[in-house]
Order: sequence, then structure tokens, then C-alpha cells
Amino acid sequence: MNKTCTRPTALGATFAKLEMLCVCLLCLFSSSALGQDGPPQPGNVSAENKQVTPPTSGEALRKAAQNPIASLISVPLQNNANFGIEPGGRTQDVLNIQPVIPIGVSKDWNLIVRWITPIIWQPLPAPSPAPEVGKYGFGDMQPSFFFSPKKAGKLIWGVGPVFQLPTATDTYLGQGKFGMGPTFVGLTQPGPWTIGALLNNVWSVAGSGSRPDVNQMTLQYFINYNLKKGWYLGTQPIITANWEATNGGRWVLPFGGGVGRVMRLGMQPVNLQLGFYGNAVHPVNASPWSMRAMLVLLFPKKA
Repeated sequence: MNKTCTRPTALGATFAKLEMLCVCLLCLFSSSALGQDGPPQPGNVSAENKQVTPPTSGEALRKAAQNPIASLISVPLQNNANFGIEPGGRTQDVLNIQPVIPIGVSKDWNLIVRWITPIIWQPLPAPSPAPEVGKYGFGDMQPSFFFSPKKAGKLIWGVGPVFQLPTATDTYLGQGKFGMGPTFVGLTQPGPWTIGALLNNVWSVAGSGSRPDVNQMTLQYFINYNLKKGWYLGTQPIITANWEATNGGRWVLPFGGGVGRVMRLGMQPVNLQLGFYGNAVHPVNASPWSMRAMLVLLFPKKA
């Protein structure tokens, strides 16, 4: 899956359709025909071991949907449109398909598998007013494995390894290195709040000798405030630091937020989000702002 093409006839059109779909779904949030949440139903507790089974609706489902290591199978489809990364306002689009699957490895521990597969449209420099051209295809996949205790207290946490696989279908779309490192997630959910952070650092250990080494940190903190009828306000900026970079190109520091809702489309529980982020600090020719639209399919009964 790799092709050089003009944006209007290739993957860019697909991304545009996905963005419009997510926006339309968000506009339909208030429709009672689509958003029957039902009364809050917390997860069932086993009297034998006091472990919480996957929630199926209401407040418990919303909090589980905001917990990256909950006992809940989810399939997020996250579209990040990064605007103005080239002179002339050309846009990079990244569609992340990132299923999250919990696996019980013992009576006390879960293994949470989070596998990110990016599909990227990367514009290439072209003199204006020439048609926008670029590369699209798969980027480098990044699987993470979190070991998390089943009996969580006020602090919910998970720790494990993260890997970077050189699966990009073009040199423009990936770093060409196999990497690995540690990853950690921690959060708490007092009252209507969900507050936490996910942190990892990847070092390259193998790959093309002609490509730069990788030493990169990713920090995503998330703060959600839950409202009535499944609505919530939140911020989930993704901070990155390229420790190999110099001359002011090391950090990307975004700020912003958005709105979301956990609801049902027919019988299918979903989590919908729309947010906007500006980059207070970013490398030269990198995106100054972005839009993030996400549709998450939730499968609580299959966890």
C-alpha cells in the first residue's frame, strides 16, 4: 500500500469523508433516536473475588471508555488532520487504527494489548499552484503491552514494553528502525473526573544504518469532566520530544481540547470525540494546529 498521487483522487478524499462522518455523528449527539443511554448500570461485582466485570451501559461504561486499560475491548478509529505542515498550508492526515484488547493472564493480573496501525497521507513539496502531491500508505506500527492489576484501587495503573516496527511502506512515512522501550499509564477517576497520563520512550535498536537513530518520548495526559447524558469535556494533547533533534526541533507542545459523548448507535456502544489543538512549540515546517476526530467501537460484553 504505497502510492504517489494527487490528494483529491486518493487517500486524502477518504480522510475527508471520515472527518465529515465524525462531524455529522457529533452533530447528531442530541438525537434521542441514536443516543439512548439508559439508566446507569455499574459493572457487576463477584462476591468471591471482588473483581469488577466489564460494564455494559451508563456511567460505568463511560468511565471504562475513558480508561486506556479497562477490561473493555475497544477499537478506536482516530483521524488526525495536521494543518500547514508545508508552505501553502498543505495538510498531513493520519488515520490511527488502534484496537485495545484485555487478556486475563492470572487471577490477579491483566495484559492489555494496544496496537497502533497508522495510515498516513504525507504531502510532498510542490511549487504553487501545482496540484498537491504526496505519499500515502502504512506508517510504523507501535504495539504496547501493559500489565495491570485486576483489583485496582483509587490509582489505576499499567506498565510494560512498547515496540516500534519498521512497517512503513515508504521512507517518507516511517523512521526505518526497529525500536523498543518502556511504557506506563496511570489514572484516577474521582467523581465526574478522569485524570491520567500515558508515557513511553522508544530507542532504536536495529534497522537501516542510513536512517537517523530514534530516541523519542511520547506523553499524553488526559483530563475529562463528565456531564449528563453521556457527554463529557476533555483535553488529551500528545506531547513529543525527539531527543536526537537540535536547534529548536526537539519538542511538540500542543494545547486545546474538545467534546465527546459515550452513547449507542443502534445496539452498538460507541465513544465519539472531536477536538482542536494548537502547537505552542513545534519544529520548523511542522504543523501549527490540528483537528482530531475519533470514533471508538466499544465491546464490553466480549472483554
